[in-house]
Amino acid sequence: MPVEGLWEVVEDFVRRTREGSGSGHVGVRQVGEWSVALELLGWYAVLHECYPAFSRGCEMVAVSRHDYAEDSFVYAADGELITGFASRSPGRRWGGEPDRLNRAMGRAGLLHESVDDAMEAWPGRHEHRIARSFALAAEVTGVAFTPSLLDGPFLVGAISPHR
Repeated sequence: MPVEGLWEVVEDFVRRTREGSGSGHVGVRQVGEWSVALELLGWYAVLHECYPAFSRGCEMVAVSRHDYAEDSFVYAADGELITGFASRSPGRRWGGEPDRLNRAMGRAGLLHESVDDAMEAWPGRHEHRIARSFALAAEVTGVAFTPSLLDGPFLVGAISPHR
């Protein structure tokens, strides 16, 4: 279905579950060698209980923007977290190789050479943290998240027991 249809399914689910279970659905489409998944109004992709299963036998990158909790970035492969961080504080990373993406993070404006550089750049980095996280995801995957990714059909499936 088109992204508008996904929004309708998600809004219906959120209304029925009183917003307590995320979006309940994900839309997926293939872009090159990667699959792009949209979890509108959801957060499962960045949960430590979930990304090991999502990345089993493959790589995954997730960018989450959250209204009232923490924005997150996750890069995992073969069921293991490689690099994760909260978008507000990308200098504090965790995972099996928390520094693996440092060069790419620097190019995306998420890391700086010195504390002085970081403090000077903080307002812009903080303001554009999600865009910078998507730039990092594009560098890792080779897939830029552009408006055209929303064109065309998505395969939509339920991701919650509250279907």
